[in-house]
Amino acid sequence: MPGVRYTTSVIGFSLLSYVQSSYNAFFFVSLQPWDTRHTRAEQFEAIKARLNRELSRLPQGTAFDFSPPPIPGVGTSGGVTMMLEDRGGHDNAYLATQVNRFMAAALKQPEIASVNSSFLPAVPQEYVHVDRAQALKQGVPLADIYNTLQTFMGGLFVNYFNDFGRQWQTYVEAAGQYRANVSDASQYFVRNAAGQMVPVTAFARFEPRTGPEFVTHYDEYPSAQLNVNAAPGYSSMQAMAALQRVFRQTMPSTMGLGYIGMSFQEQKAAQGVPPAAIFAFALLFVFLILAALYGSWSLPFSVLLSTPVAVFGAFGLLWLRRAVLLAIEPAYMVTLENDVFSQIGMVMLIGLAAKNAILIVEFAKSAYDQGTPLLEAALEGARLRLRPILMTSFAFILGCVPLWMATGAGAVSRQIMGTTVIGGMLAASLLGIFLIPPLFYAIEKLSGAKRPPAALAAPASGEGA
Repeated sequence: MPGVRYTTSVIGFSLLSYVQSSYNAFFFVSLQPWDTRHTRAEQFEAIKARLNRELSRLPQGTAFDFSPPPIPGVGTSGGVTMMLEDRGGHDNAYLATQVNRFMAAALKQPEIASVNSSFLPAVPQEYVHVDRAQALKQGVPLADIYNTLQTFMGGLFVNYFNDFGRQWQTYVEAAGQYRANVSDASQYFVRNAAGQMVPVTAFARFEPRTGPEFVTHYDEYPSAQLNVNAAPGYSSMQAMAALQRVFRQTMPSTMGLGYIGMSFQEQKAAQGVPPAAIFAFALLFVFLILAALYGSWSLPFSVLLSTPVAVFGAFGLLWLRRAVLLAIEPAYMVTLENDVFSQIGMVMLIGLAAKNAILIVEFAKSAYDQGTPLLEAALEGARLRLRPILMTSFAFILGCVPLWMATGAGAVSRQIMGTTVIGGMLAASLLGIFLIPPLFYAIEKLSGAKRPPAALAAPASGEGA
């Protein structure tokens, strides 16, 4: 597969649930260095999509790929990690039924691309039934029977020992060819009270069954871990909202829903200050600073009312770039969307767009206070400040081009921020500056602003007379 460097496999361990299990395995897939992967087919999203398509065709088991968590150490995988809890004290079959029901309903939601579970409810097992009466009659302690089976068929830890400068573990178990089948138990013997060796099969029989190889407990309840990937164009919070909606519609009252890893941290962060409040505080502080600077409660509106143009330009360019990339190759760069990086750029744009308006409004206000008519002051401010605005704005835009063209690790986050800032500044510089003079004129007219006494005393013409 292009773009893949090598893989390392681990058998008998689940990275998602952190349990040792004979029915689990995972592979670390390493990618080639960034500077050797130039085509879109060699990027992470394209490789991930191809892997999922190929792995879904395997008839021998359930296989899927998942990315590491965005923050190392917070969870074991990307996407949404949730726990479906049985809070009613039912058996494992009940939990398995509800998990299958929930997964089938979740896959019908447009926000969900895939749902996988580490819960294995029907693993082939051998149940050992020990005849207690027969064991007591032959003078064999029950603990010796279980220890013998565990030692030969599963392994028993003995001790540690040091050698070659390292610490080693000692386990006792039967050789592989003598513990592959349950019929090998006839070769295991246990000593009775009379010192005689009695075969284990004299009082133990094996029954084939199916059941969960392990049961995860979360919040002290039996639970099943689900790993969910959001569909292209949807965020993890939208995927979690869809999962909660499916849970309310399909699950009985005895079931519970929880999150772990990065999803748990996202839920905790969502309980804090919402993004809308952050934008509101940013606008409020800019308004108060401008009001203190100009000594007017109305004048800051002529500055702040030009910022929506920058926000429109940011969203417009972000949507346009994403649409073009999706049209070129649908499986590539589907993460160019409104996320926390674009929101950081939006907060930055409030100050950057206000800067352009301040350059015009400050000069127009000064000219108006000196006796220039209001309309002429607005036009004069725009005419004199146009060149400095364009110079500073385009210098900033050119400085953000490396963010637009970012490559390597974390490139998508820088591309989103660069696209947001460049789109907003282009709109503010090419469109917004033409709205500032009429906004200044209209707001000063509506507010009935008065000149200082010195300006009124000076001879003036027009509306400034």
